[in-house]
Amino acid sequence: MNAFNLYLTEMLQQSPGLGVAVMMNNYFHDVATAMMIGSAVALHAIVRVQAEMSSPEVTLFFLKTYVKMTRLFRFSLWWILIGGVPRTIFYASFEWNHFADKQQVPALMVKHLFMAAAVVYGIRAWRRLKVKVAVLRESLPPEMRSRVDG
Repeated sequence: MNAFNLYLTEMLQQSPGLGVAVMMNNYFHDVATAMMIGSAVALHAIVRVQAEMSSPEVTLFFLKTYVKMTRLFRFSLWWILIGGVPRTIFYASFEWNHFADKQQVPALMVKHLFMAAAVVYGIRAWRRLKVKVAVLRESLPPEMRSRVDG
């Protein structure tokens, strides 16, 4: 593995463009994570407002927002999964802090445990929300139901 990291480090030194591409990928990977968390928090707030106001117009707003937030969530999830591949490959040669050396391994473990717990919780929350969305969709009058996806 050490020889592979040396090879990648040499590639990065020879190709500044590759270094910029890796850096931008890592940046957008972090942005996608923030977008996913932000969309979940925003949708949670909208769910609470919908529950308080509970009118057909507010329900329609919630359902339309849910459709858009679901697209944002899926885009973010795919970017995290796909962008994580090059980030993982180039981590030791690009992001590894040689001054911290092996002390950063426990920090990375804690970070990934926290993120895994957040993903599991998020999946459970989205599944519960999907049930609520189906009930709310059926509660709308037919003329408003047709406007949800449109």
